[in-house]
Amino acid sequence: MMRAMLIVNPSSGKEEAVDYVEEIETILNDKGYEVKVSQTEKELDAMKYCQNACKDEFDLVVSLGGDGTLNETINGMVDQTHRPLLGIVPLGTVNDFARALNIPLEPKKAVDVLRSDRSKKVDIGRFNDRYFVNIVAVGALAEATYEVSPEQKTKFGPLAYIMEGLKTLSGDTGYPLRIEYEDKVWEGESFLFLAALTNSTAGLEKLSPQAEVNDGLLHCYVIKNVNLVRLATIVSSILRGNLKDQSDVEYFTAQNLEITSSENLVTNVDGEEGDSLPVSIHVKPSHIDVIVE
Repeated sequence: MMRAMLIVNPSSGKEEAVDYVEEIETILNDKGYEVKVSQTEKELDAMKYCQNACKDEFDLVVSLGGDGTLNETINGMVDQTHRPLLGIVPLGTVNDFARALNIPLEPKKAVDVLRSDRSKKVDIGRFNDRYFVNIVAVGALAEATYEVSPEQKTKFGPLAYIMEGLKTLSGDTGYPLRIEYEDKVWEGESFLFLAALTNSTAGLEKLSPQAEVNDGLLHCYVIKNVNLVRLATIVSSILRGNLKDQSDVEYFTAQNLEITSSENLVTNVDGEEGDSLPVSIHVKPSHIDVIVE
């Protein structure tokens, strides 16, 4: 019999995660899986559970929780000798990775996707010694997103990040950046730098419409120092999906990046605080296999 591990964050989805466990067990039992349920209690539990599932050669791991639970689960799977199939039931406020894979954001519909026999290979990004699935950001707006509360995200969605970011324009918002990629270099003042793996970031599904989950590329945007009027235009271009065409934006794709600065800049990795510069980023193409509709 095949084996599946269900990694459950009981505090996700307004503490409704456990309500879906029995139905998921039934679906997986019907598909021939013996199911082990592992509930998280603290940070890094999901990663450790997934590492154990890889070590014990489970056939399937299902993440039932928000973006944090999923990120930990994937961090536990990357670079393992045996990597199980991954199922996702998103219960977070943004759920970018699920959006990019067209997995329903309504939990009951996402649970039904686990009945599917289809899967898709997806890229994973390596950021120094950790992994990410959506985006790395550097700059004033990236640091401002740490101030966005769960309540703001629930109420305003993606606009919460933009609203918080506008506050950064009260002072000098440009930072010196040096970005080395392939055999090229970009150097100058930047308000914000983004390296996106998928088309969905902070719930904005048109940030990088040309990005595919398995194209093996980072889609990079250098937003130069801008004033309030220009920022409004850039925000509008993000919503329309043509950010790369703006005059204040440098766009390029890469598989590897080295980012440095003469100032002390902190990064944002999949919505969470990351390492200070310098950092190294590269793509692991088609590294994990995810159940899709």
